[in-house]
Amino acid sequence: MSMTVEQFFHETNQWPVDIVAELLDRITLAKHGGLTAQRESAWAETAARRSAQIDSGQETLIHGGEVSAQIRKIVGR
Repeated sequence: MSMTVEQFFHETNQWPVDIVAELLDRITLAKHGGLTAQRESAWAETAARRSAQIDSGQETLIHGGEVSAQIRKIVGR
């Protein structure tokens, strides 16, 4: 029997974060293929730069729930 999207969501919502992250990576690669070496390098550089900015206090993180609330407010939901 196939699971509905809602059932799948509820099931995976109980999984550990690292397992969900791996599943998302695998689905993305299966649907969209991998990155070229040039793009992978560019993403790695961007991630390292952003991480350094956060570690130095130059940038601060905003909790995802707060970001979602701001987006809902902007779009009127």
